Amino acid sequence: MNYFNHGWGMGFGWLVPLLIIGIIFYLLQGKKKEKSSAQEILDKRYANGGISKEEYEEKSRHLSEHE
Repeated sequence: MNYFNHGWGMGFGWLVPLLIIGIIFYLLQGKKKEKSSAQEILDKRYANGGISKEEYEEKSRHLSEHE
């Protein structure tokens, strides 16, 4: 069949692949941007040595009180 005679082949033929690529990109980006909870961030900071044990316990206690 010759779809170019109806005006859809060249004019909008690029639209479907572009939409598919866009949807795939959007779905992959969504998985990368999962938000960490405050407790997970605190755990990572403590594990990396970014905060002291006392500061970790204080902030952890504060988070558990406000959940």
